[in-house]
Amino acid sequence: MRGRELREALRSGRRVYGTHIISTSARWPAALRQSGLDFVFIDTEHTPIDRAQLSWMCGVYREMGLAPIVRIPSPDPYAACVVQDGGASGVVAPYVETAEQVRELVGATKLRPIKGERLTLALRDQNTLGEALKNYIENRNADAVLMVNVESVPAIQNLDAILSVQGLDAVLIGPHDLSCSLGIPEQYRDPRFDEAVKKIIRRARAKGLGAGIHFSWGSDLEIQWAKAGSNLILHSSDLTLFSETLRRDIGELRHALGDDATK
Repeated sequence: MRGRELREALRSGRRVYGTHIISTSARWPAALRQSGLDFVFIDTEHTPIDRAQLSWMCGVYREMGLAPIVRIPSPDPYAACVVQDGGASGVVAPYVETAEQVRELVGATKLRPIKGERLTLALRDQNTLGEALKNYIENRNADAVLMVNVESVPAIQNLDAILSVQGLDAVLIGPHDLSCSLGIPEQYRDPRFDEAVKKIIRRARAKGLGAGIHFSWGSDLEIQWAKAGSNLILHSSDLTLFSETLRRDIGELRHALGDDATK
């Protein structure tokens, strides 16, 4: 799935499926080839992946037809430019709380390569670009996807303004930070958390934008939120899935062989 196909699917309401990839192993892409994924999520906010590794990962996954979506360390427009220059199909900006932050990110991702005063004018009125430059920018950024993390009470309070910024394609809920902001850390089955998630999903979908949550603590909740309108299905991570499967299998082996007490 190319960036433009991912963007069109998100905006139309079709579900797309991805997972968080932490491993930088050269063998990992082949393992994902028959996984049924549409995109991969690569995090540089919490994961130590350098710029060269990231560019390699993006290039390989793009060639495989798995759109690489990269979360940058902060909602910094320059950081967004860096990962797009490295081959990312899409950018996720963390902990966004204002419409102005989104506008700056739109400038970095959808109006590349213009900068400075020219960019400021274009963000106010794209007619200032002129036909030739506008066509060039649209063609150059045809595969660019912009998502922002909605993961705090202030972000929910400003959600209508955030969702109204032209150029935004989807919102991705950060469950851990959102639960902490709500005062119920990691209580993902609390009705208050469920209400906040569904509110974000409903409002985003009503604006014709994609909406989803990066979740690892129960596919039953993911299914429930998908039925409520979530169409950006970002399930778990390679590290979490490996850890869970290994723990289960070793537990089964220890139990079957009578070694439970040696754990």
